[in-house]
Amino acid sequence: MKRVVIVRHAKSVPYGYDDDFNRDLKDRGKNDADRVSNELQKKGIKADAMISSPAKRAIKTARIFAENLSFNNKNILQNQDIFDGLTTSEFLDLIHDLPEDVETAFFFGHNPGFYYFVNNLSKNFNGDMPTCSTVGIDFDVNSWSEVEARSGNIAFQIVPRMFK
Repeated sequence: MKRVVIVRHAKSVPYGYDDDFNRDLKDRGKNDADRVSNELQKKGIKADAMISSPAKRAIKTARIFAENLSFNNKNILQNQDIFDGLTTSEFLDLIHDLPEDVETAFFFGHNPGFYYFVNNLSKNFNGDMPTCSTVGIDFDVNSWSEVEARSGNIAFQIVPRMFK
């Protein structure tokens, strides 16, 4: 089995759209990322790979997750295409290129793309992707090259409002 975990960046500041790439996390966003990633840690979910948009709010979210999941943040790969926007087919290409020794890969990025990826990779996703929403999708395959659209099963969805 292979698992993809899709994480929308945590809550960011509501200004700075003239320099959207450098928008930072709000304190609430940092706290949400900490809570959600700690919940993953409690559930025994580990990351074998982390790939993030290089935008400040996404990479900071990834670093918080890395710290709480005991993943070396120096090993977080940054991919500009995640920020620029990918089609589901292009996102699948990223998945297909993952090393085979990786069992669980985390991706950190932005809506609306990340909502579409969850919707298009899973058999039935009826949820939403608010900030810091974290969705695990399991694929009953042995190789990343076998992952196909609409073939994954939702393993979990964790959202910050679960902790309120």
